[in-house]
Amino acid sequence: MCIATAISLLMILICAMATYGAYKQHAAWIIPFFCYQIFDFALNTLVAISVLVYPSTIQDYLRQLVSHLIFPYKEEIMSVNPTCLVVIILLFISIILAFKGYLISCVWNCYRYINGRNNSDVLVYITTNDTA
Repeated sequence: MCIATAISLLMILICAMATYGAYKQHAAWIIPFFCYQIFDFALNTLVAISVLVYPSTIQDYLRQLVSHLIFPYKEEIMSVNPTCLVVIILLFISIILAFKGYLISCVWNCYRYINGRNNSDVLVYITTNDTA
């Protein structure tokens, strides 16, 4: 319970840092949140790979999960073809990964915008009507 509380407080701190960094336009404050997102994306990708490599573990996991919890539609899910169940789970995980990738790109674009805005190197284009 203490570890879960510490991780939750750390996540709240990282999110607050990212919010403060975006508000005050300090790019360095956004980096911990970006690193967390990359780590979370990598873990979810490993879950997808493990489902793909070991598809039989899904049925075992559902049997263990169902025995400990009250689970509606228990018989319906257990009666689904294992291959179809793997495809459904991989589709669901891929949708989640696509959304997480989008959020990573949003945070990265915010970081680049703030970093570029604070950069003193500004390109100036001079346009004239001089044809010479």
